[in-house]
Amino acid sequence: MRVDQVHSGSPAAKAGIRPGDRLERIQGEPVLDEIDYQYLTAGTALRLDVRRGDVPLSLRLRKRAGAPLGLTFRSALMTRPRRCTNRCMFCFVDQLPPGLRPSLYVKDDDWRLSLKTGNFITLTNLPEKELNRIIARRASPLYLSVHTTDGALRQAMLGNPKADRILGLLRRFAEAGLCFHCQIVLCPGINDGEALGRTLADLYALYPATRSVALVPVGLTRYRDGLPALRPYTPAEAAQVLNAMREWQRRALAERGTRLVFAADEFYQIAGRPLPPSTDYEDYPQLENGVGLLRQFADGFEAAARLGSPCVRPRQVALATGVSAAPFLTALTAAHPLTGVSVDVRPIINRFFGETVTVAGLVTGGDLLAQLAGLRADELLLPACMLRAGEDVFLDGVPLTQISKQLGVPVRVVPPGGGDLRDALAGLEA
Repeated sequence: MRVDQVHSGSPAAKAGIRPGDRLERIQGEPVLDEIDYQYLTAGTALRLDVRRGDVPLSLRLRKRAGAPLGLTFRSALMTRPRRCTNRCMFCFVDQLPPGLRPSLYVKDDDWRLSLKTGNFITLTNLPEKELNRIIARRASPLYLSVHTTDGALRQAMLGNPKADRILGLLRRFAEAGLCFHCQIVLCPGINDGEALGRTLADLYALYPATRSVALVPVGLTRYRDGLPALRPYTPAEAAQVLNAMREWQRRALAERGTRLVFAADEFYQIAGRPLPPSTDYEDYPQLENGVGLLRQFADGFEAAARLGSPCVRPRQVALATGVSAAPFLTALTAAHPLTGVSVDVRPIINRFFGETVTVAGLVTGGDLLAQLAGLRADELLLPACMLRAGEDVFLDGVPLTQISKQLGVPVRVVPPGGGDLRDALAGLEA
């Protein structure tokens, strides 16, 4: 924990800490990572054990509660993420084709990333000392991949003998005053039906520690050689899941004042059912799981339409997306037309990962080029989720510039908001 910079006028500077000092302990406790550092420096009266060269120093300081200490360290305070030790029957990483960038094959299962960035974790790789640290550091809310509370079934689904203790861990966290958001990846005939009912009953009993539960359909690619036999949901099965969810929502709303259980948008698309109104999603607790993403998008698009965004010029626009979102976007743009703008929604079949993968975020550059060959449009709109985060490259390595060059059509990447799409259709500058 070597100090690189001490911010001028900060509590650390006033206490006499210098660049090059090594921070060894705070309040007598060793600092293992950023979680410890943030938690232990949150108070008002601190004792810091520092080593300056070979000389140990004990420094005391006072500051406002929550105010930063004012130190920058030479290396990151977060150690390497802990790797996943499971062999989940539905793991998407295990279904990736070879040849993608190495980071895509990394599976983390780190409670610190769950706390910091909302990554979902299974709690199968935690020794007792780390469980105690979660409680001691008041790590809350956590984002937990539950899938089922049936111990034997969870062992089978996660391929890990330690997976059966999930319910005991959840109860332990609840008793300690921690809260958590849960996801259940549903596999037809495995953890739905009666098994899902038992899981939801267990999680409901832990309210208010259980803040939300997301039901997500299993995602399957064509690269499943040697993996357990799984299949996608049928429309009738998806409807059954939604019916079961609605029963729990009615009970939870009457008894707890929250719907608590929510279904991913994909379940509505598979079942052919309309999306619920925005009020049904409450405060959108699991947008990253695709729960309410389309509803929020539609609300943003319709709000922009009500403002009457003018069309800059008459033109023909092509909008590429995944197969599952295409009917939604077709209906949305048709219901709120722009004068002079012709919108051609183009669903891209996923040949790269397999046709069972229907989301826009996994459409590749190669599939775009193959299926949009000969496109006639004044502009091609692509959702930002198709590109690697922070890069102008698709998952298969095709650069964004190649799309425009090879198709001979200008390309615009549209941010994720519905209002952003409305402006892009109108030809307004980003």
